[in-house]
Amino acid sequence: MALRFKNLGSGSSGNATVVEARSGTLVSRVLIDCGLRVGELKKRLQTCDLDVQDLDAVFITHEHSDHWGHALALCEQAGLPLWSSTGTRHSISETGADLSGLDWRVARDGCAIELGCLELTPFTVPHDAREPLQLRCSDGDRHLGVVTDLGHASAHVVRVLQNLHGLLLECNHDPELLRQSAYPPFLKKRVASDLGHLSNEQAAELLRQVMHPGLNRVVAAHLSERNNTPELARAALCPVLHCAPHELPVADPSTGTDWWSV
Repeated sequence: MALRFKNLGSGSSGNATVVEARSGTLVSRVLIDCGLRVGELKKRLQTCDLDVQDLDAVFITHEHSDHWGHALALCEQAGLPLWSSTGTRHSISETGADLSGLDWRVARDGCAIELGCLELTPFTVPHDAREPLQLRCSDGDRHLGVVTDLGHASAHVVRVLQNLHGLLLECNHDPELLRQSAYPPFLKKRVASDLGHLSNEQAAELLRQVMHPGLNRVVAAHLSERNNTPELARAALCPVLHCAPHELPVADPSTGTDWWSV
């Protein structure tokens, strides 16, 4: 058994992450979110010797365009099933997108999805979308949490993220940089709200609540290009992890991350 993940791009310019499980000769992969244009996604997959046909499914966490914007085109081209909550599907349909012909499947909080040797367990998060979900992924032995869009760590989120071996964690903004930014007041309020995005300090506090000796791989993700820096994210998380700054990977908007085993 083996579980690993690779972020292909993280941030407002487009999000996508591949999670892969192996059991003997069986390999199962899911693409979490598809905010990258299909051509760009293919290029980034090629850097790790993958093609869209190597994917088994696409999971959309919520209806913000940097997460779903090109998922329909990808699934139509590659014939992939598309998973999301009912609320996300309704929100996307209200944009006028053509959903006919897609193999769209309903994901629900706490209901496990079996993809070969990979199990996905969606869970509800507090975010300003209709029915946002994030994921706990497992190969039956190891467990990975993917949590990139939430305004605060609810008790439900903290409970679901216990006993992980790996965590892709949102560190969206530094409160002072956000306060000083050129964002209009309404946007600053949205980002900092309980339905917005985690600050570095909030991410560190969530990490403290789920930290245990078996959590051996944490990656910071979804950093705001205007209101955060990798250095600030590392300064918040590294004391919790008891690691040096260079030991904490940060997902890049253009290059994502390396493969990380869980």
